[in-house]
Amino acid sequence: MKSSYESLINSPIPVLVDFWAPWCGPCRTMHPVLDALKAEMGDRVRIVKIDVDKNTALAVQQKVMGVPMFVVYKNGRELWREAGVLSKDALRRAVEAAEKTA
Repeated sequence: MKSSYESLINSPIPVLVDFWAPWCGPCRTMHPVLDALKAEMGDRVRIVKIDVDKNTALAVQQKVMGVPMFVVYKNGRELWREAGVLSKDALRRAVEAAEKTA
């Protein structure tokens, strides 16, 4: 998974990674928010959902201490990280800030 994760986040388009778990109520709350963000931003963002139960080693490597955890990458660099239930606006602002970085 590590090499495919590296290739996922190494993109000139901002990548929003959602670390989540099926048993996590707040994670399930975020799914429609992420769907709405994708509908609004289209090809300007790539949203990747990673189940921490199925990808434990990756979650540990990425220092995911709680779920949901959102991380924005661009060109393989982590630009933003936040845990918990977030608004679509907060996520959009993080992606838009990433768009402006080189």
